[in-house]
Amino acid sequence: MKLACQRIEQGTEDPQRPWLVLIHGFLGSGDDWQPLLPYLHGWRCLLVDLPGHGASASVTAAGFADVSQHLSDTLRTQNIDRYWLVGYSLGGRISLYHACFGETPGLQGLLVEGGHPGLQSVEARQARQYHDACWSDKLRQLPLPSFLQLWYQQPIFASLSAAERQQLVALRMHNRPESLGAIYNATSLAVQADFRPRLRELTLPYAWLCGSQDHKFQSLAAESQLPIFSVADAGHNAHRAQPAAFARQLLDFIA
Repeated sequence: MKLACQRIEQGTEDPQRPWLVLIHGFLGSGDDWQPLLPYLHGWRCLLVDLPGHGASASVTAAGFADVSQHLSDTLRTQNIDRYWLVGYSLGGRISLYHACFGETPGLQGLLVEGGHPGLQSVEARQARQYHDACWSDKLRQLPLPSFLQLWYQQPIFASLSAAERQQLVALRMHNRPESLGAIYNATSLAVQADFRPRLRELTLPYAWLCGSQDHKFQSLAAESQLPIFSVADAGHNAHRAQPAAFARQLLDFIA
């Protein structure tokens, strides 16, 4: 099954360069990457809508394997045979699965923004299962505006101002709660593999890119001995807060 996507070709790109395939986070869509595009001159970009999101709201997936297969089908349909993956949060975790377990003959490497490499204990998985079940209940029971207000009050979004939170709430109001709930449960961190062992076997380049104020993922990457780049004056969503600086780090990595 194919995912909705946008091809960004400005006519000045080097056709020998691989594509940049950009994958958004939970509640988002491919449009979330628009602020980054002015800083990616010379690169062809594919903005993907994940299942349950954006123009892929009606697309379903039973788990990470399904999403990875949908991505492979989409890349084939778009005739993209060489590409870098850039994934944010949920999109980062899906990118990790795709790189570690997916169908990836043309993958050149991946950059993960604020994505979790996986839980390492039964206790951590059980705690996360309870955590995600609570959020799933809220998404099902609350009006969407109320859910969004609660979601963006989480500690991971502490760097956002009140105005920035309200902007995100307004931006996410187009979502369908039932579609979001399905993909949220299917790709819960509680059911995600620990990718660290497979990452150590990868022969392609990969790195984490985190905002300097995203203390959770800065610490997680350091503790896991993962290669990491940092974007100053940014929190969990660095590509939105500092698109120019994010693009510089991205282009330095893939150069």
